[in-house]
Amino acid sequence: MHRTPSLTLSAVTLVAALWLGGCAEDPPTAAPQSPRPLTGTLRPAMPTVAPLPPLDQLTAVLYRLADTSIPAEQKVALVQYATVDDEPALKNFGEALVASGFAPLTVDAADLQWAGEPGHVVASVTIGSPNPQVRPFTFPMEFAPIRNSWQLSKRTADQLLPLVGAAPPPAPPG
Repeated sequence: MHRTPSLTLSAVTLVAALWLGGCAEDPPTAAPQSPRPLTGTLRPAMPTVAPLPPLDQLTAVLYRLADTSIPAEQKVALVQYATVDDEPALKNFGEALVASGFAPLTVDAADLQWAGEPGHVVASVTIGSPNPQVRPFTFPMEFAPIRNSWQLSKRTADQLLPLVGAAPPPAPPG
């Protein structure tokens, strides 16, 4: 039998390649991968806190409530959960302030902070008058958001409206 050198060389190369391939070290295994953290699920989400409203938005609610030129039916929207049954108290609020000497009226708010009720804010509100004989009073008031505006909370209205309505008229100057 006559063999050709190229065929013998090819067979030897093939056997050597298979033998060397079998003797070679196992390919390195991939390092175990640590599980990738899932974003947003392993740590608690940070609460998104909206900015507190400008104080003038809150004082505007009180100016409108106290304005005797605004009909009581238009003031219903300024108090959380108010109805037409509340119109007499809303009308009386402005009239009682005028009768007590709070005309012209000044309203200042300070110490604004988030309230316990979600979305509500509390401010220390001072109602006064430029008249030095009228003593201002300060009252913590809570405001509730509504659409793009604010209302006096029902809790505050229930406390404030009867209080002002029962206020005695100012003492005559003397």
